[in-house]
Amino acid sequence: MNERVIQIVEAVVRQNSRTNPADGLLRIEMRRQKELPPDLARKAARAVFAIFRWRGWIDAARPVVEQIGQADELQERFGKAPQSFPDEELLARAVPAWISNEMEVAPSWLRSLQAEPRLWLRARIGQGDQLAAILGNCWIPPQPALADCVEYLGSEDLFRTREFHAGELELQDINSQIVSLVCAPKPGETWWDACAGEGGKLLHLSDLMQNKGLIWASDRTEWRLKRLKIRASRSKAFNYRSVLWDGGAKPPMKTKFDGALVDAPCSGVGTWQRNPHARWTTTAEDVAELAAVQKRMLRTVAGSIKPGGRLIYSVCTLTKAETSDVALEFDKAFPEFVREPIVNPLKPEAAPTNELCLWPADGGNGMFIVAWRRQKETGRQETKQT
Repeated sequence: MNERVIQIVEAVVRQNSRTNPADGLLRIEMRRQKELPPDLARKAARAVFAIFRWRGWIDAARPVVEQIGQADELQERFGKAPQSFPDEELLARAVPAWISNEMEVAPSWLRSLQAEPRLWLRARIGQGDQLAAILGNCWIPPQPALADCVEYLGSEDLFRTREFHAGELELQDINSQIVSLVCAPKPGETWWDACAGEGGKLLHLSDLMQNKGLIWASDRTEWRLKRLKIRASRSKAFNYRSVLWDGGAKPPMKTKFDGALVDAPCSGVGTWQRNPHARWTTTAEDVAELAAVQKRMLRTVAGSIKPGGRLIYSVCTLTKAETSDVALEFDKAFPEFVREPIVNPLKPEAAPTNELCLWPADGGNGMFIVAWRRQKETGRQETKQT
């Protein structure tokens, strides 16, 4: 094992915490390694996430090089014979004990967590086949709605490709792409991406809108909005404005919107396959605190939706408190918002549902989505913000 890889892995595994998650630490440590070859960077990242994925089986007292070897052996065994890991063993070792009180812990979910995540790209509208042909080693789902969603099976560093720097591709999970497809904004409309972060979904919304109309992007941290500006420039997405918003009771603008996406801060349980380090730092207390934040944000954003407008709620978690419980409370507090049935792009033949739950076994991050439409005649006064 290369010494530089060992140094990176050792530093990340030692420092991982709630405030310093492994994915961020990994980027920092790689920058410290001057001119780190791409193949070594991939090996370091794979080793870090493998150790956290198999943490329940690994002896943390052993040297990190031995932990890497142990994780590789476990991953190889799982790939060849997943059934050699009994359900009871996975429940006891793959996830923290508290999760069973917060959600249904199905054996299929546990097994999906131990598989290595798939790498999904988003091509510009109508360019999926072309991008796949250029990159090679690609697969596109057969469902028509996902024609621009491309799975990359190769080993090239995509951040170094001409297509990435030309804004012709974004690395974006398939289920995150489905969120924007459920939003289905139209060219010329005005939308609010209330928790825009670094802009992954905003760029997709902009593309769906053909760069026409306006999207307000808000986030609680300025550095994320600066990162969004860089990404938007690369992707040539110019139909947006950004503003800081802490998620409080007062909207950051007076605009009334045709639609809004509340992709709310959450516990991230749905990303535990891709971010296995988070399994060991997230707590049940986080779930409760974030559920309160989600409810507050929905209450605020609801007041900014035009009659006839749409409100989309999404979270990359699967806990009941942050998903169905949040949606049901909103239903009761805002009866003028009526749920709209959602067609699952992965299963277009299935009956529409009034809430969509996507699991890692479907191919991407776990995701929960609800869509409401505000009725044009409410018959009641606006609910006061508290």
